Amino acid sequence: MDKIRFAIVAVGAMLVLNSCHIYKSYQTPETTPITKAYAEARQAEADPEAFGNLLWEDVFKDPRLAELINQALQNNTSLANAKLNVDMAHAQLKGARLSYLPSLAFAPSGTGSSIAGSDMKWSYNLPLSASWEVDIFGKLLNSKRSAKAALLQSEAYAQAVRSQLIAGVANCYYSLAACQAQLELSLSTAEIWKQSVEVMRSLKEAGRLTEAAVVQSQANYYGILASITDIRANILKLNNTMSLLMNEMPRDWEVPASTLMLVAPTIKREGVPMRELAARPDVAAAEQALAVAYYATNSARAAFYPSLVISAQGGFTDLVGGIIRNPGEWFFNLAGSLTAPLFARGQNIARLEAAKAQQKVAMNNFEYTILNAASEVSNDLMIYNMASEKYNYLIEQVDNLEKAVDYNQELLTYSGTTTYLEVLTAQQSLLSAQIGQITCQLTAAQATINLYQALGGGR
Repeated sequence: MDKIRFAIVAVGAMLVLNSCHIYKSYQTPETTPITKAYAEARQAEADPEAFGNLLWEDVFKDPRLAELINQALQNNTSLANAKLNVDMAHAQLKGARLSYLPSLAFAPSGTGSSIAGSDMKWSYNLPLSASWEVDIFGKLLNSKRSAKAALLQSEAYAQAVRSQLIAGVANCYYSLAACQAQLELSLSTAEIWKQSVEVMRSLKEAGRLTEAAVVQSQANYYGILASITDIRANILKLNNTMSLLMNEMPRDWEVPASTLMLVAPTIKREGVPMRELAARPDVAAAEQALAVAYYATNSARAAFYPSLVISAQGGFTDLVGGIIRNPGEWFFNLAGSLTAPLFARGQNIARLEAAKAQQKVAMNNFEYTILNAASEVSNDLMIYNMASEKYNYLIEQVDNLEKAVDYNQELLTYSGTTTYLEVLTAQQSLLSAQIGQITCQLTAAQATINLYQALGGGR
């Protein structure tokens, strides 16, 4: 008898020792240099002056753009769905917390019986039953923690959608401004080139130019008219994109070309600090996905251990000992059951192996998300710096080309010391440089927007 008791105690101690790890809460793994740096960054205090931590109102101060962003945040379907996902996760967490409470059931019943034509005898049963699972090996605990991690993941995803929406509206806004600026430039240039055609014709009639000069200038004029149709088509597409972001039917959105230059707060940094990457919602969502996988593995381990259920039943009945008594009497039952899995056709083993594999996948995705975030920030910061430097060169180029066009036209018209080809070449170079200047402004604005999003901005 003592040996049996000793064996029972030993087995019980082994079960407790082996199950200790299933009670542990998730902690950011520090198994690789990337995750270790991330874990340390999570412990550091957030910098309120960091570009990604600024409120979007402090970054996008254009009144018209702010109006559009507010409208999109109120109406966008994707953001609304992300918020509904958060509500669903809240409900699931509430259900996981309530699973600790006992379940109650009320199932009244009544029967009537008659033997050999005797009077009908009625019996009734008014039972109230309760069942409570004692969470010895953390099955309910891991379920609750998994639901909480899923909630945090949904909240991070909703923030990512919000950040993406704000950046999408801002990018579309400045793209529309750039197209409007290109359209205004092309229309004014087309008018100048139209006048140039008339000048070429006058010089031909005066015998100073040939028909080749006239047709070449006309070809340039029709070429810019053709490019204007492309610009208008782009404006139409961008208006449709903006309408979709606003959850409205296609319409035109007023965006003045003068708003092309985005004046953002000063961005100064060297490298990509890990604590800024840790603030990104997609990185936070990836980590919570890892936490969900971690608790799924714990739940799979807990399935190997017994479950203890305590049940009770009580009520009022007139059927006592097989005899109908009136009035009825109260009854009460209390029972406990311990169920230990012995052989489940390998399902518990398969579930644990699958959970471990899924946890490794979540870990790989988590690390990749951090690396991808660092790459995005580095690229956007480089584009922002290069666009700012390039814009200064384009200003000088446009200034010199404007002078070149004026000089060549004067030489051709008054002294004839230059050719019409030099005039046309100068005009084409000027238009190309002016369009490049607008494109560079747009690139700088988009780099600022993308960098803000890449740093987790959009709160």
